[in-house]
Amino acid sequence: MCGCNTRQAEFTTSVQELNTIVLRVEDMTCGHCAGRITKAIESAIVGARVSADPSTRLVKVSGAGELSKVQTLIVQSGYTPTLPLPA
Repeated sequence: MCGCNTRQAEFTTSVQELNTIVLRVEDMTCGHCAGRITKAIESAIVGARVSADPSTRLVKVSGAGELSKVQTLIVQSGYTPTLPLPA
């Protein structure tokens, strides 16, 4: 077996990771906050997939395009997004 399918899956994962925006939202403290942010982004950006985790205070958005658009949507929802510190 040549493994072409395996290589394709690895490439797809890499492309998705490149198209993911990660922001820290310190004032996202509960599931309600996460839901509000998720709804704001997914309703404004067609095809965006949001993972908002109040325990880590991180919002990950795939398929969003522009960082500034995502930041604006979070601010309009009443929260304060910042770029996460490098690990």
